[in-house]
Amino acid sequence: MSDTSKARPMKILIVDDHEIVREGLERILARAGQPWAVTAVGDAFKALEVLGREPIDFAIVDLTLPGMSGLDLIKRIRAEYPRVPILVLSMHAEEAYAVRAFRAGARGYITKDGASAELVGAIGQIANGGAYVTPGIAASIVMQLHGSQAAPRHAQLSDRELEVARRLVNGERPTDIGDALHLSVKTVSTHKSRILEKLELPNLAALVRYGLEHGLVAEGSALRASHTADSPDG
Repeated sequence: MSDTSKARPMKILIVDDHEIVREGLERILARAGQPWAVTAVGDAFKALEVLGREPIDFAIVDLTLPGMSGLDLIKRIRAEYPRVPILVLSMHAEEAYAVRAFRAGARGYITKDGASAELVGAIGQIANGGAYVTPGIAASIVMQLHGSQAAPRHAQLSDRELEVARRLVNGERPTDIGDALHLSVKTVSTHKSRILEKLELPNLAALVRYGLEHGLVAEGSALRASHTADSPDG
């Protein structure tokens, strides 16, 4: 956090691709009774633009973003703006995502189904030099980081492979995935093959079933994903 933060409101940057989520977070922070000034954007590239022109003190980042992923954004912020602490606010309650977020440089991780009081408390704790993680997954994260709990199979995927896998599980077509991640369809296909090989799965339907079992499905995508899992796939 900058040395001038005591002389002005703490400037918080929200990065989430859903407008309704951004608006909801802004309302929560406005009601918190804290001297916070909030800027909200919908993707990582706009976030970097804001960071380049404004003295941001704190960032709240979603992992699932169009174009550059949330994990890649966290790494960029840590490299270019190391004094800006990062809290991940994610739909993923699966500890493997939280472990990746912390390894990328985040200082906190909470899920979107948490209460507004948890968000406000997490911001305060992290801004004061601490760290925070949603209690429901805290123990599993610690055990994974210390190697006392077996990591799920998808933990061996690279960050990019995990993002492609998540999008495949959620029913996105390779063309759409390529457009969103700025990859060629051929590269997406290569990632898909490596994902299936690493997870020891025979086809896309099996990947979707795996994703449903391990919480890789986004809000509103479970029905579409289940249809994909039930369909034949070569």
